[in-house]
Amino acid sequence: MKTKIAKDLLKIQAVFLRPDEPFTWASGIKSPIYCDNRLTLSDHQVRLDVETGLAALVKEHYPEAEALMGTSTAGIAHAAITAHLLELPMGYVRSGAKDHGRKNQIEGKLTPGEKVVVVEDLISTGGSVLEVVDVLRQAGAEVLGIVSIFTYGMKKSVDRLAQAQVKNVSLTDLDTVATVAAQEGYIRPEDQARLIAFRNDPSDESWIGKKG
Repeated sequence: MKTKIAKDLLKIQAVFLRPDEPFTWASGIKSPIYCDNRLTLSDHQVRLDVETGLAALVKEHYPEAEALMGTSTAGIAHAAITAHLLELPMGYVRSGAKDHGRKNQIEGKLTPGEKVVVVEDLISTGGSVLEVVDVLRQAGAEVLGIVSIFTYGMKKSVDRLAQAQVKNVSLTDLDTVATVAAQEGYIRPEDQARLIAFRNDPSDESWIGKKG
C-alpha cells in the first residue's frame, strides 16, 4: 500500500519533489518536497485509493473505533469519506473555538468515553495534530490514535507523538516516496539520499549543495 499511494501522490503532484530548487516553509526551513494532499480529492481513482486505504488502516489498527474526527481543514473530507466507508459517525475539530453560537471547537456529536480515531492528511512536526488530540481528550474522548495519508517521519514528530502516547499510522511516508521517485525518474537516483538527509535534520541545509 505504501508504494501504491506514493505512486498516486507523485502522479498527481500532491507530492512534488524539487531538490535543486527548494521550497521555503513558513518557518523559513528550506525543503526539497512540497506536499498538498488536498489534490487527492480532485482525482477519483487516487481519492478512492486513499479513502479505502485509510479505512483499511482503521480496521487493522483501531478495530474498536467508534467515531472518526478530522483535523481542520485538510482532514475533514478524508474523515467524512472514510467514516462513510466504515459506517461510523464523523466529526471534526476546529483550529480554535467559534466566537459565536455555541462556540464549539468540536463539530459533530462526541460522547465522553467514545473511542475515536483522528484523521489527518499530513504529519510534519506533529504539533497541529497533537493539539487536536488534546482538545478531544479534554472533551472526554478516548483517542485510540491517528491515521494519516503521508508522514515525513521526522524525529521531532516521532518524539512528540511518543511523549503524548499517541500512535500514528500513515498510508505512505517520505522514505517510500523518495524510493519510488528515484525508480520512476521523478528525481535522479543520487537525490534520494538528499531527501533522506533533509528528513533526518531539516535544520541542516547541507543537502542543498549535494547535487549530482
